[in-house]
Amino acid sequence: MATTPRGRESALATAPIGKLMWKLAVPSVAAQFINLLYNIVDRIYIGHIPVIGGTALTGLGVTFPIITLISAFAAFAGQGGAPLASIRLGAGDREGAERILGNSVTLLLCASAVLTVVFQLIQRPVLMAFGASEATIGYATDYITIYLLGTVFVQLALGLNTFISAQGRAMTAMCSVLIGAILNIVLDPVFIFVFDMGVRGAALATILSQAVSAAWVVLFLCSHRSGLRIRPQYMRLRRAVVSRIAGLGVAPFIMQSTESLVTVVLNSGLQRYGGDLYVGTLTIIQSVMQMVTMPIQGITQGVQPLMSFNYGAGNYARVRRTFWLLLRVTLTATVSAFLIVLLIPGPLAMLFNDDEELVRLVARVMPVFFGGIWAFGAQMACQSAFMALGQARTSLFLALLRKVILLVPLAIVLPMALGNVMGIYIAEPIADVLASGTTLTLFIRKRKTLLPLTPQEAAQKQKK
Repeated sequence: MATTPRGRESALATAPIGKLMWKLAVPSVAAQFINLLYNIVDRIYIGHIPVIGGTALTGLGVTFPIITLISAFAAFAGQGGAPLASIRLGAGDREGAERILGNSVTLLLCASAVLTVVFQLIQRPVLMAFGASEATIGYATDYITIYLLGTVFVQLALGLNTFISAQGRAMTAMCSVLIGAILNIVLDPVFIFVFDMGVRGAALATILSQAVSAAWVVLFLCSHRSGLRIRPQYMRLRRAVVSRIAGLGVAPFIMQSTESLVTVVLNSGLQRYGGDLYVGTLTIIQSVMQMVTMPIQGITQGVQPLMSFNYGAGNYARVRRTFWLLLRVTLTATVSAFLIVLLIPGPLAMLFNDDEELVRLVARVMPVFFGGIWAFGAQMACQSAFMALGQARTSLFLALLRKVILLVPLAIVLPMALGNVMGIYIAEPIADVLASGTTLTLFIRKRKTLLPLTPQEAAQKQKK
């Protein structure tokens, strides 16, 4: 017998935490990993194009800031709205949750139109500023021109999928990503090699795949199977609703958009102190970084509805237990990633390119760049918890801390101080360790206010 939407929501409040956490997290991790394939598969195929693979891969790398910024606007509406909708569901306010969903849809459509027009007009000077050279700019513009035509699909697929996860429908959310990713894997070699379209073929495969994912998500959210439904009467923007979405969404927006800023600063510095070969290392390193962080983001996003729903219902003890289990899982994942990169950097580099000089350079610098990843699990768990509890200001500060306050200045100052390109790679681990330590300390200090003990829990604690 199929579980009703309300039955799934009830499970968020009553099912065993460990079992429920994995039930929510595993499909979400799979969805994030599959979503990673969109870009990773492009890079693998492009990097192995005969003769031009290395240069084309570098050209693709300088488009990352634009692609990341597009994803950031999807996170603004999606990750800003979905936790709020989940909290409203926990409080029994389904109409309020659907109004948040409807306003988020409208925000995503508006952002799609603006981003498509603006970046089509200014793409070449922007890409040159992002670290492109005369040798790589042609590949960069070939890719991004086509990719921008699918901006609306990217916005809807990424932004609205979070509202499926917010209902505890992790498997459905995973399927929406799985369909597009499989299609992308199939279409990439056809367009790139069979039709000889090169990087343009990779972009075309990506946007067609995202279009299918977007259709899946929208159709589900309009159907009776969804506990939250897109309804036209709730799509009209309301200042109070948009304000709440923006208040929470600005943190994930800054987290992703500042990734663009970081990439620009790193690419520019690598071009200045090293040249195209060093810019190419960042493309590979960021790809490996995504292979590490996106599955962990899947864990945190999968667990967010569990914390948000119970926070809205006032079940703080359940939220606390969920968080501490989440923290152990994310730290285990990042420590494991650190050890893997330390042991086999060369084979990881060879996934994306077979140029011996580039692979040797990546094998030398990637362990340095990943030197602080072991601590990053604490940052991701605490950041997710603050988002789940609707703590907009704290989430905003933490989003700014690692990248804007720490990493960007360090990436500018350290190569100048050291007089060589290695300062850029060293900046990353320093920022990771400092930001993660600060975030964990802040959460521990705030947890008593955010998640107060019940009278029974306080009495038990005094007895001990």
